[in-house]
Amino acid sequence: MRIGFGYDVHRLEEGHDLILGGVDVPFEKGTVAHSDGDVLIHAICDALLGAANLGDIGYHFPDTDPVNRNLDSTQILRYSLKLIHDAGYRVINVDTTICLQKPKLAGYIEEMKKSLGQWLPSEVLSIKATTTEKMGFVGEGLGISAYAAVLLDR
Repeated sequence: MRIGFGYDVHRLEEGHDLILGGVDVPFEKGTVAHSDGDVLIHAICDALLGAANLGDIGYHFPDTDPVNRNLDSTQILRYSLKLIHDAGYRVINVDTTICLQKPKLAGYIEEMKKSLGQWLPSEVLSIKATTTEKMGFVGEGLGISAYAAVLLDR
């Protein structure tokens, strides 16, 4: 068994989309990123790749490559899952937390799980959301972060 940990963070600005877990969350601000900026998927992918000792998403999808501009993060997830499966691993558990002051995400969690359910069965996927009690860059509405822990088995 292997454990992996992932983290991602992006700035929030007006004029950008807020995509989380493959779901477009309506809000006046969105993530500033080279890809679609889906911090939840990015954290999951880094945890998956880290657990299997296969690098990180920056290695596989560098922001210096124009091909990755506005890339749908579900493509990154599919690729990461293929890599770990090809290495002989299967996903046992994925536990995530999104940190965002607003908007509240409780009404979108099930939609995110359904969206990601194409690749990660709901029985292995936990998605939680929290604020930072108005502290730091997340609490001030300047950014968003996500954490993921995964358990793989061979």
